[in-house]
Amino acid sequence: MSQHVIPQKVYYLVFVTLILLTLVTVDVAFYNFGFLNIYIAMGIATVKATIVALYFMHLRYNPRLTWLFAGAGILWLFIMFVLTIADYITR
Repeated sequence: MSQHVIPQKVYYLVFVTLILLTLVTVDVAFYNFGFLNIYIAMGIATVKATIVALYFMHLRYNPRLTWLFAGAGILWLFIMFVLTIADYITR
């Protein structure tokens, strides 16, 4: 299997993007958006996690079967969250 060579420019761009998103997260934390605070923070965190998965875990350049297993892991995490919240609510 051949490896896909990613230019260093892409890694620098990803690094700068992650730093900027971290600064946005810190900046947003100083404002009161009411009940939207958690949704804004989780949205930014989801974007950062997606960037990390795509570039540092090389999902972007892997075959679709790898994407399927990554998606299955995310689906399983979602199921675990739903079951945990359902248990918490019913107590």
